[in-house]
Amino acid sequence: MDVKGKKVLLISASKFEDSELEYPVTQLKAKGAKITIAGPSKDPFYGKAGTKVKPDISFNELSTDFDFLILPGGKAPEILRKNEKVLDLVRRFNSAGKLIAAICHGPQILISAGIIQGRIATSYSQVAKELKSAGATYLDEPVVIDKNLITSRKPADLPQFVQAIFDYQG
Repeated sequence: MDVKGKKVLLISASKFEDSELEYPVTQLKAKGAKITIAGPSKDPFYGKAGTKVKPDISFNELSTDFDFLILPGGKAPEILRKNEKVLDLVRRFNSAGKLIAAICHGPQILISAGIIQGRIATSYSQVAKELKSAGATYLDEPVVIDKNLITSRKPADLPQFVQAIFDYQG
């Protein structure tokens, strides 16, 4: 996908995995994508390693007026998966067939949104059992693409994860 001019929504919260937010943002911006970061409020939040993020919008302002969605991992998905506004947005993106890219613990949000049953996905190894229990086929691979879902396991997979977004033909 040519991401130039594409509107990308990235949703996260405190204790995200720093590289899983920073790397996609840097790579996508370099190719001309317009990134909007959503957080629980408009107050800054911090990654596990201390990266400060000032969100552009809060969860109260979420909309599907974006081309695709990125869900970084770390501990933030534990917060996000309990937020009905986030889960509703994920369901609406999925229903519309829009790309959703989730890495590490990010697929936990897909589980809580109820969109993973019958799908093929990967995640951080500790989430594999939960993915299987939710009805997904788990593959221990750097990147798994199933229709509009791109999933990856861990920070070491970031180059393949972002390349899969660039290569996506949805």
